[in-house]
Amino acid sequence: MNTITESRAGGILTLTLENGVAHPLSLGMIRALHEVLTGAQSDPETRVIVIHGPGRIFSAGHDLKEIAAHRSDPDRGAAYIRDLFEACAAMMQALAGSRKPTIARVEGLATAAGLQLIASCDLAFLSENARVCLPGVKRGGFCTTPAVGVARKASRAALMELVLTGAEKPADWALRAGLATEVLPEGELAARVAEVAETLAGRFSPISENGLAATRQQLELPLDQAYAVATEAMIGHFMDPALRDPVLPGKAAAAAE
Repeated sequence: MNTITESRAGGILTLTLENGVAHPLSLGMIRALHEVLTGAQSDPETRVIVIHGPGRIFSAGHDLKEIAAHRSDPDRGAAYIRDLFEACAAMMQALAGSRKPTIARVEGLATAAGLQLIASCDLAFLSENARVCLPGVKRGGFCTTPAVGVARKASRAALMELVLTGAEKPADWALRAGLATEVLPEGELAARVAEVAETLAGRFSPISENGLAATRQQLELPLDQAYAVATEAMIGHFMDPALRDPVLPGKAAAAAE
């Protein structure tokens, strides 16, 4: 069974999650996503990346059946579990640090690492039917690694509500929490994501890539260091010969005559 399907059109790379109805993040899917994300960074034809988990479940998170199958290993699955979570952390960091804008298209439920995947994208468009949760506490565990991605988008209060209650939250809650960019009727979701992706693909340039990288970098820094990073990046933008000079009002009027 395929774990992901790739399609490309107009500078937009769409990665559709497969692996069954629930699109669980098996080790194979995680590795496939990481490989494609890495390749997209140096692909001049890829300017925007869309991740789509179609149907009533965007992603149910890690593949618990796969994890359970490794309990019969001599080490009770310790080596597999280490590989799984280290590979997942690397993939999520590659997604969060992508030089190309990333968009999540979410129609249904996003659970645990499925929500982590959404939170690691730059933009997330949810249908009104979408729901989010970090349910590990309900089975005596804890969604510790998914919380890393979610914490970088949601407020502390929202994060704690998710990890401590395990409750499913509706799309409008996710919007208020900072986990969603927009919430739309399901029938309008595909067209809206396509519109945004096409707009970004038409505008995004190597200068934009550098700006996005600097923006991500400065977010993690104290104010003075953030301005230092952003200032150097902005100087680079304006000195880049690929950036068109602004047209002064008088020249614009003259050009129109």
